[in-house]
Order: sequence, then structure tokens, then C-alpha cells
Amino acid sequence: MEFPICVTCGVQYGAPRADCPICEDERQYVGWEGQRWTSLAELRAAGHRARIEEEGLDVVGIGTEPSIAIGQRALLLRTPAGNVLWDMITHIDNDLVREVHDLGGIDAIAISHPHYYGTMIEWAHAFDAPVYIHEADCRWVARPDDAVVFWAGDTREIADGVTLINAGVHFDGGQVLHWRDARALFSGDILQVVNDRDWVSFMYSYPNFIPERPRTVRRALRLLEPYDFDRVYGAWWRKIVYADGKNAVRRSADRYLEYALDDE
Repeated sequence: MEFPICVTCGVQYGAPRADCPICEDERQYVGWEGQRWTSLAELRAAGHRARIEEEGLDVVGIGTEPSIAIGQRALLLRTPAGNVLWDMITHIDNDLVREVHDLGGIDAIAISHPHYYGTMIEWAHAFDAPVYIHEADCRWVARPDDAVVFWAGDTREIADGVTLINAGVHFDGGQVLHWRDARALFSGDILQVVNDRDWVSFMYSYPNFIPERPRTVRRALRLLEPYDFDRVYGAWWRKIVYADGKNAVRRSADRYLEYALDDE
């Protein structure tokens, strides 16, 4: 069975349907030509292929050329406790699976928020790996499967020194990943690395320019405070804060809150 994939967000659904709830939500949008669907077979036939490049020490970027949907890239973290795939793309084929196996395979998958769910079940099955999603976002899982592990609370360690943090920005279940030994935070666009690359931002909706609530940003800062990190890896190629990441997040939040709470 060819499972349908939304052209606009790139998320694969478990059965044919007329709508994409993820795109109809106010944080996303339905494509200007209306709701359109594709499949992995159609994407492969159109010539989409994997792009695999190093993004840091023991951090391998996995993306797609030409770009699909939102265009984010995933990151393979090659940790001593096993490989973790952070975030997700839509494309997957036999060549890509072989290349990832050559890099050590995948022991666990974690995804920042629903816009990046992509073909997460295809990846979970290909590598026999669990997918960690915060329970606050369970209703957005478009293809339910036993591979999905819903977790609760503020933090969840999924490997030694690899911890998910429910920042709650962008989505209630929006999560970031901290890798202790690499002194790195993997943020997707829960904390969006901006073009300056010395700053991040916090948005409820990026395409519709809806700012995140100040109380949510403050909560995220409190949860991040115990963790040290130098780098912050965003959602797109080279969208990385390369140094002083923790201070970059702190001063970015201060700037954001200053403008958000301006009473003039």
C-alpha cells in the first residue's frame, strides 16, 4: 500500500483522506493550490535523492535533493550509547537505508514537533527503532504505530547523556534534544536558529508569523537552565549556533521578551 503524503508539510498518513489536519492548523497552511497528495513512489520517480553531509563532529546531516515540503534536514547523532536520529525527512529509499546502516544504523528516533513527522514510521520499520514523541502531541501522529513511544513530563533520557526536553514552544509537545558529551542542543525550530546564527527565536507559527507566548518562552528557559551546551543545531543546513550556545539562547530570550512585553 502506498501511504499518502501531504505535499505541503511532507507528513505521511496511514490511510487516504481529504484533508491534512497538520496543515489546517493555524501554525501551518494548506497549499495555495489546495490540498494535494503524493507518495514515496511518486517522489522517488520524480528523482528525489538523499543528501548526506557532516554537520559537526559525529553529527551527520540527512536531507533531500530536490527539497521536499518544508525542506528541513534530519541529523544522525553518532553517540557512544548508539545512534540517534533527530528530526525527520520525508524521503527514504533503499540506497539511503544502506548508507545510514553503513554509518551504524539508528537505535532511536526523536522528532521535535508534528511538522517534521515526515515518514517516521517508514524509518522506524527500516531500522527497527522506536520513535520518541511527547504525549502532548499524540493527536498529531498521522500514522499510528507501535513504534511510537509517547513520553510524559519535562525530560526523558533516551540514551546515556542524550536527553529530550519538553520545551513546549511551537507545540505543547515541542521537544529539543541535549547531547551532554557533545555539549550540543538540537532544537529543530522549537528554538529557531536565525540567519544571524548567533541568535535564536521563538514562534508559535513561522509561516503565519504568530509569536510564542512569553510564559511559554520563560518555561522553556527554566527547563534548559541545568544543561550546558556550546552549539545549537537548528532545522536546516548550516543553521547552527557554533559557539556560546547557552548564552545565545538566554540573550535571545531576553531580547524576545523585551519586545513581546513592550508597553509603549
